Amino acid sequence: MAGQDLQRREILRIMAMAAVASHYPGFTKWVFACAHPAAAGAQQIKPAKYTAQFCTAQEYALVERLTEMIIPSDDGPGAREAGVAEFVDFMVAHDRARQYKFRTGMTWLNVHAQRLKGRAFLELSEAQQADILEPLAYKSRHREGEEEGRDFFSSIKELTAMGFYSSEIGYRDLDNPALKFYAESPACPHAGDPEHRHLPPPKW
Repeated sequence: MAGQDLQRREILRIMAMAAVASHYPGFTKWVFACAHPAAAGAQQIKPAKYTAQFCTAQEYALVERLTEMIIPSDDGPGAREAGVAEFVDFMVAHDRARQYKFRTGMTWLNVHAQRLKGRAFLELSEAQQADILEPLAYKSRHREGEEEGRDFFSSIKELTAMGFYSSEIGYRDLDNPALKFYAESPACPHAGDPEHRHLPPPKW
């Protein structure tokens, strides 16, 4: 039960932060999952291009690429379609505690790519980029001397997940029942086991 409570609190925290971001009028793609439809005749016109709040143009291109690799567009819309890079940039711009490590992390990644592959991260092939990120992402492949890179990757991975699953596209990807309309309240699918004795005991 404790684990469920922690998960619920984390979801509420994410949604609360995303709700604040949703009021920013400069997003071109990212749309908050719980946003209310605009009143008739009052539809907000989105800008043609997102203007980064924190990143330089080159840094923003790097954020776009990293978010796409974290949640790719394989079997459906991914981070690119959801505009997650916009969300990440906006959140970092409004969180001073993240800014220094986030910027030095991007610098570290490019220097690391240059050292290992001879070119900046964005100039590498997709396979080379994956080869650099996998030791940062998977504990079984961690290497000494890459702690700063792991911290940065963990940070952008957290923001990417937060931005995607609080977006309209990501929320639909979860197939949340709250997004569906029912003619009548659906019954429990376990009609033969109303006390749910078949379910495993709680872990906590």
